[in-house]
Amino acid sequence: MGDVTSIALVARCLRHGTMKYQLVLQFGATSTEDFDRLVALEDTLIGELDDLATVDGHDFGLGEFNIFILTDDPAESFDKAHRVVTDQGVPNAMRSAYRQLDGEDYVILWPSSLKKFKVL
Repeated sequence: MGDVTSIALVARCLRHGTMKYQLVLQFGATSTEDFDRLVALEDTLIGELDDLATVDGHDFGLGEFNIFILTDDPAESFDKAHRVVTDQGVPNAMRSAYRQLDGEDYVILWPSSLKKFKVL
């Protein structure tokens, strides 16, 4: 990740408080239906995580859909987000990891068998 992107993330974090981490929920997605379903999920997460984290947008392309979440507690934020994904019955396979806002190395949260995580 380049310096400009890191600076932009830190600036957004400062606007939303002192959150230290970026949590990423990553889904396989290739179709318009996938996109619509995952945007609806993102909208639900905005309401469900409001007291804990800030949903900071998404990107879509190269076969994946990423939802970016700023948080001080990535494990708790993931647990709550995972419950929402499960409750909504999202059929797209999910991967998740987090990193410090000024870092580049991701810590994998889901699935536990995942060895490498990358945002394309």
